[in-house]
Amino acid sequence: MLIESQKKDKAGSERYFNRDLSWIEFNRRVLQEAQDADTPLLERAKFLAIVSSNLDEFMAVRVAETREKIKAGFMQKDFTGYTPSGLYKRLIKRTVSMVSEQYRTYRDISRLLTKKGLLLLEYNDLNTTQRKSLDAYFHEIIFPVLTPMAVDQSRPFPLVHNKYVYLAVVLKRPGDTEEDKPLFAIVQVPSNIPRVVSVPLRSNSKKKSFILIEELIKHHIQTLFSGYIPEAVHAFRVTRNSDLSINEEEIEDLLEEIEKELRRRRRGAPVRLEVEKGINPFALMELQREFKLFDHVFEIDGPLDLTFLSSFADHLEGYSHLKFPAIKPLYPEELPPQEDIFNVLRKRDVLVYHPYESFDAVTDFIIEASEDPDVMAIKMTLYRVNGESKLIPALARAAESGKQVTVVVELKARFDEERNIAWARTLEKAGCHVVYGLVGLKTHAKIILIVRHERNVLKRYVHVGTGNYNESTARVYTDIGLFTADPVLGEDASELFNEITGFSALKTPQAFTVAPTGMKNKLFELIRREAEHALAGKPARIIAKINSLSNQEMIDELYAASQAGVKIDLIIRGVCCLRPGVEGFSENIRVISIVDRFLEHSRLFYFENAGHSELFLSSADWMTRNLTRRIELMCPIYDDRIKEMLVDILRLSLKDNVKARQLLPNGSYQFVARNNEEAPIRSQFEAMKVKNWKKEEWTTTT
Repeated sequence: MLIESQKKDKAGSERYFNRDLSWIEFNRRVLQEAQDADTPLLERAKFLAIVSSNLDEFMAVRVAETREKIKAGFMQKDFTGYTPSGLYKRLIKRTVSMVSEQYRTYRDISRLLTKKGLLLLEYNDLNTTQRKSLDAYFHEIIFPVLTPMAVDQSRPFPLVHNKYVYLAVVLKRPGDTEEDKPLFAIVQVPSNIPRVVSVPLRSNSKKKSFILIEELIKHHIQTLFSGYIPEAVHAFRVTRNSDLSINEEEIEDLLEEIEKELRRRRRGAPVRLEVEKGINPFALMELQREFKLFDHVFEIDGPLDLTFLSSFADHLEGYSHLKFPAIKPLYPEELPPQEDIFNVLRKRDVLVYHPYESFDAVTDFIIEASEDPDVMAIKMTLYRVNGESKLIPALARAAESGKQVTVVVELKARFDEERNIAWARTLEKAGCHVVYGLVGLKTHAKIILIVRHERNVLKRYVHVGTGNYNESTARVYTDIGLFTADPVLGEDASELFNEITGFSALKTPQAFTVAPTGMKNKLFELIRREAEHALAGKPARIIAKINSLSNQEMIDELYAASQAGVKIDLIIRGVCCLRPGVEGFSENIRVISIVDRFLEHSRLFYFENAGHSELFLSSADWMTRNLTRRIELMCPIYDDRIKEMLVDILRLSLKDNVKARQLLPNGSYQFVARNNEEAPIRSQFEAMKVKNWKKEEWTTTT
């Protein structure tokens, strides 16, 4: 279907947006939420924390990878037309600009919080009574934990941990002259003590005040260096390369090797140095020399590491008026508590839409199976699991009661490796069969298979989802889950687990499409079919809701379909390397991004198919890693009633004219225009009224 000439008419950056530059634009959209005056004030602070967390990961993984390519002398351009060195310069320039804007926003939010009676103070702002109280807190709680670490000929520079806040201390000896070289030391700001400390109320004041513990440490720094004179104390923070490098082909024990790599990660190459504005020049020179970061130092005008704002906002009591109204997810009405879930699924499939509907439906599925004497086996994948998951104890109980329990735990889930290792060991101790997946592939598919003995036959029950089996993220991520007893889907589920856990070669699935073996080609086939329908004058339409689109082949297929006349709507939260709306090239493609209260995470694909529409839910984004280096799953929807629900979810997203931004041909995003006659539609808030996506008819939006 690809037209060779179209590959030549626009090259590199004219045809595609760069993945990493597109990501920066996504984080800018998150920053816009922190700047939105209509967003509750403490929620704006939390969005600012998300911006910081996102930047940390971006620097530790994507920017680190680009730096490694430069060090290795890699000069080849990527398909978007950038060499590593050219890309690195642009990434740093845009990141510096974003950080500057981020801290301007922080100062704006701080001023507004002060007006609301929430003050973040410095030590000099405290009165005598407050100082006495906080001095006591420092000496009793903070001081015993602190460790001053001098740097000199006998004491080399200590290990500075990734993304922790430290203080750089410049010292003089009594009697030193201007010509004498200063002394240097560092102090880690404790991470196991709350970073924000409540300040005692002033008399007759209702305002709540707080102080960061590094402010207290700075003021009391003399207590750590008696006999020396502190000349300057400034905060700094280092971000290290955090990607794991594992040759799975040559290792004997994956779990043991990952544990070794996690220890190496602590010493990963520094990629970013953040320092407090006005840092002492000698301290800066010592830090740059140690971390070998002589360019692009981030000078921060405010507290380092704004991720503390999230915990601060969450735990602040009495200020609910400055937060989003609490949402209580509804338990799916199709799964009444008084009725056996397996009995329900024998009658009909059930769709659950998180966070509007409760994730308890999934945990209850596992819990009920673990306690049901007729259940013979439970199999599931685990990619990211929350710290106090109800699923783990239920799986352990099932194994202890004699059921066959198989859990595919992905040890290589980035930044969740340690937690997943701990869960794997817990499950193994309980008697579960724990599998770490296939060599060279991450298991990213989200699937549960329950095998139950019924009337002398074995019956399979399946849950397929777009998101992780994580109770915490299910409250803030939008995801889709399908419960079904469809025998074909059940057989495919069994075959998939057999391939992952054993030597069984995957038979061609009857319904599922699996990456990396067949998903990319299946999607190409579906896209090309729409193009053929359009050329034949038949109804042709593609709607895809995904997190990211960066695979070049996929983009080229969509370009070809657009030129054939297919109307294409892409709802892409994050990275998009496709350039939409270019006349004669991609004018039939529209891309929107929705950034709002919840993280848009579901993956849904709609193909018009000349009036015989097909819908799929999937774990996979349209990125090269998902299509070629991960075990991913795409599941068709057969139930017409559920098809209509999913179409309504897509329709609601396409009608959003409050939080939807449209991607323009120049790479910028602008809010979807709304004329004066249109009512505002905020898709996530409308979805909270669950019947809006379950009952309304779909109106085509182009």
